[in-house]
Amino acid sequence: MDKVEEFEELRPLLFSIAYRILGSVGEAEDAVQETWLRFDRSTTRPESTKAYLSAVVTRISIDVLRSARVRREEYVGPWFPEPLLEDPYQDPGRSAELADSVSMAALLLLERLSPLERAVFVLREVFAFGFDDVAAAVGRSEAACRQLAVRARQHMQDGRPRFAADRQRRQELATRFFDALQNGDVGGLQDLLAADVQLVGDGGGKAPQLARTVVGAEKVARLLGTAFPPLLRIEVTFEPREINGQPGAVFRDRHGKVLNALVLDVLDDKVQAIRGVLNPDKLGHLGPVADAWAVNQELRQSRRQAR
Repeated sequence: MDKVEEFEELRPLLFSIAYRILGSVGEAEDAVQETWLRFDRSTTRPESTKAYLSAVVTRISIDVLRSARVRREEYVGPWFPEPLLEDPYQDPGRSAELADSVSMAALLLLERLSPLERAVFVLREVFAFGFDDVAAAVGRSEAACRQLAVRARQHMQDGRPRFAADRQRRQELATRFFDALQNGDVGGLQDLLAADVQLVGDGGGKAPQLARTVVGAEKVARLLGTAFPPLLRIEVTFEPREINGQPGAVFRDRHGKVLNALVLDVLDDKVQAIRGVLNPDKLGHLGPVADAWAVNQELRQSRRQAR
């Protein structure tokens, strides 16, 4: 097998490692491309190509994350990961860990960890690398990596919900949610929401949004139930999709361009959080991006005419 074939075989794994460390599709793709360039320039063949490439993409991702953290501290409003429609890496033996680790909730928990803790957690807990390979990847001793893993695991466990809905029940609830949303059924929406549900939007100051954060079933249901029917009048549509392993939908304007992505966090048969990614910089990998300001202006005009 030549270098190109070896690399392409491992590309899904490398992307999945980088995405979990970075929370960005674009940055993860760039990290994978840089990994290929370094591999291609290398004149020696590693004993384990998988270990070598995983170490390289991890080191690159750690460096990118350290610089990205400065930007995220200055980010306008809440910061969310870029929505991921499909995880390219599949391992039947670790499907539960892989699905859980790519959820919006898990990626936001990972944001609380240091770059080293995050990398160690991803390699060890998600992808089950041995501590020898983890140590080589992050440039620390095995003993240090074990300590980093313990701290990271504890942080993640402390922030996780105790009971999660199974996939089928999540999808059934999501179907009811989006049916109620399309019909402007405020009562139907409220029945599906947890009492302390949060509606949070990530516009990054680059897109209009209803509100940055709304809390409470009644407020969220009323806002969503009254906001969506007017969007139908200007031919906004949505396509239910699994996003980051969770039920969600991609919203588009009348020309099929992406407006935003909405992700539902379901727990105990209730929607606990609704996260909207509206920042156009985070949507380009989903397709051509709509002019959200123009859509918002058209929506305002439509509302005035309907009065």
